[in-house]
Amino acid sequence: MSKAEKPDSRSPAPHAADSHDLIRVHGARENNLKDVSIEIPKRRLTVFTGVSGSGKSSLVFNTIAAESQRLINETYSAFVQGFMPSMARPEVDVLDGLTTAITVDQQRMGGDPRSTVGTATDAHAMLRILFSRLGKPHIGPPSAYSFNTASVRARGAITVERGAKKTVKATFNRTGGMCTRCEGRGTVSDIDLTQLYDDSKSLAEGAFTIPGWKSDSFWTVRVYAESGLLDPHKPIRKFTKKEMEDFLYREPTKVKVEGVNLTYEGLIPKIQKSFLSKDKAALQPHIRAFVERAVTFATCPECDGTRLSEGARSSKIERISIADACAMEIRDLAAWVRGLAEPSVAPLLTALRHTLDSFVEIGLGYLSLDRASGTLSGGEAQRVKMVRHLGSSLTDVTYVFDEPTTGLHPHDIRRMNELLVRLRDKGNTVLVVEHKPETIAIADHVVDLGPGAGTEGGTVCFEGTVEGLRTGGTVTGRHFDDRASLKETVRTPTGRLEIRGATANNLRDVDVDIPLGVLAVITGVAGSGKSSLVHGSIPADEGVVSVDQSPIRGSRRSNPATYTGLLDPIRKAFAKANEVKPGLFSANSEGACPTCNGAGVIYTDLAMMAGMATTCEDCEGKRFQPAVLDYRLGGRDISEVLAMPVTEAEEFFGAGEARTPAAHRVLQRLTDVGLGYLTIGQPLTTLSGGERQRLKLATHMAEKGGVYLLDEPTAGLHLADVEQLLGLLDRLVDAGKSVIVVEHHQAVMAHADWIIDLGPGAGHDGGTIVFEGTPADLVAARSTLTGEHLAEYVGA
Repeated sequence: MSKAEKPDSRSPAPHAADSHDLIRVHGARENNLKDVSIEIPKRRLTVFTGVSGSGKSSLVFNTIAAESQRLINETYSAFVQGFMPSMARPEVDVLDGLTTAITVDQQRMGGDPRSTVGTATDAHAMLRILFSRLGKPHIGPPSAYSFNTASVRARGAITVERGAKKTVKATFNRTGGMCTRCEGRGTVSDIDLTQLYDDSKSLAEGAFTIPGWKSDSFWTVRVYAESGLLDPHKPIRKFTKKEMEDFLYREPTKVKVEGVNLTYEGLIPKIQKSFLSKDKAALQPHIRAFVERAVTFATCPECDGTRLSEGARSSKIERISIADACAMEIRDLAAWVRGLAEPSVAPLLTALRHTLDSFVEIGLGYLSLDRASGTLSGGEAQRVKMVRHLGSSLTDVTYVFDEPTTGLHPHDIRRMNELLVRLRDKGNTVLVVEHKPETIAIADHVVDLGPGAGTEGGTVCFEGTVEGLRTGGTVTGRHFDDRASLKETVRTPTGRLEIRGATANNLRDVDVDIPLGVLAVITGVAGSGKSSLVHGSIPADEGVVSVDQSPIRGSRRSNPATYTGLLDPIRKAFAKANEVKPGLFSANSEGACPTCNGAGVIYTDLAMMAGMATTCEDCEGKRFQPAVLDYRLGGRDISEVLAMPVTEAEEFFGAGEARTPAAHRVLQRLTDVGLGYLTIGQPLTTLSGGERQRLKLATHMAEKGGVYLLDEPTAGLHLADVEQLLGLLDRLVDAGKSVIVVEHHQAVMAHADWIIDLGPGAGHDGGTIVFEGTPADLVAARSTLTGEHLAEYVGA
């Protein structure tokens, strides 16, 4: 018998498949990135830091996540790709080691008034199935419980073209759950006609007072004046009953205006389709102001705001209708679902319980499924998107998060950190763009971009561990352990803003006096009632300037100059200096290059492949006609002015031949909020979240008012930028303004003159005032969650 061979004790060579442990990026040049090359470890938590505008999102979202998504899309057939958004390959030389990327960004959820937390997740769909199976009385399929589905009944003859044509009789029925009165919106609107037109004038005299309805507009004003249905020279108040009916309510009718076939429609339905079919938050500021002035919204009397038909409300499970279920706080709904024991729908109940429990786990148990998704803050919207990924069995996935701590109280940040670590520990790669030191501290790997913003950023300043960042000498490293100290003396109020019996949302008959003439900060955990107190209870009169969290909107044609109103005085200055029309100096109007229509680039649609954008050869990307560029102001043409950074433009319009006080004031405000590095003609689509927030703040600073309401102004701001913001708030108060800030950042709390803390919890556990006083008193008392975290922050 042969002797057994001794096993080889040497460790086997590593498998080739185990060598791909890095995501390699070489030569990234998206937006302001300057040939960036880095290696990111897989199955680790990597945090990307840097000042706002340094290139974090360009690297993480526009390069790594975008290329991963593009490669996944390419695995589908050309037919399927034709229905998907086309994406261009990012400007990068090499991207190696990518895995499937799941992006959880801060984009606000749909502005459609029929979109709710329930419809934006799977929760409402599962509830509809549950009620269609167990609801008594049974009223129909899941669509019968959907407020987005109208009931349809049809009967008649249809032609079937299969072989020989033949006509057959058919009947079609679909049972929907939509309330017929409000069409699933939950509210009905009443329009104040005096805000739409001046009835003492005729249509020919310009009676309309609706924004954007100019007297020469072919599609709006002229279709009424030249339709032949109305007398354009008769004052509206003298219209006959028939004319008034046609003017206000006529059904869509084909009319001919100057030989062109147009559709005439009554003013009321036209206004409803134009302005009221969208969420108010999605409207431009001047349009939103018009809607708030002209339209009053009231709860639908037929469905009592539930959006559902009577049949859907009548079907119940254990005395609970689907409307009752959606109105519950999600944590209460989760408890009710756990109490249901029905073997026939056991898999459905398990899935529903998991989804609802995920809401609670992520800190959103205070929401209800009928909450309109357009009313969620950026942080809430991002966490709602996270719900579907919690408990997922997927591993080796790259999760990409955009500032997941936005809108979170320090108490909630710890919970978010635990979720990020849990995703990593399941074997996933977690990439996080973040400013908060509490989240940076849990990173396995840190990539710090900078050193500045815009053209001064776009390079990797540091790559390594958190400890290495602390001693690395970068802007982030120097500010990492910064802690604002409590004020030794606080300002004395000059008055008070009284709020009595506030009951908006979850507020419980709150009485509070907000001091004026000081920096007052409203704090509390997410969902405690802060925004309800500030935006729902403080009267928005002429003296109140409100800066909420709604995102600024704009196409690639929009830029800081157009958004802030800066372009108007610049155009007028050019027009006056050259004795021509101001319209010539707008790339969206008369001065636009005819070849690219003022876009600067020509887009070629390539169907299922990414469209190509090539610089316009005629204007060389300058967007204007050659003749317009011959006109100069202070030795510069309009394209050169729009290419200036804010700081250079401020100097240019501040003195000399180009001195324009109106433009200089706008540029000063942009500098005050820390946007001096932005190019004034830079498309809004290229701005980061923090830059957009500050751009909006700069715009609102132009409004005249004694009280400023700011909702989380530190959102998207780097630690170094927060210092600049505090200086700006101090300047506002020292100038005689009253500043009221809803904020979670401890640096702003410590800098406050007065703190009002709401809580103690969220949803029905909040809505009360748990502390009023100075920051020093709050730290000394440590009686609330905010007090405990502020005391820890200042080292008390």
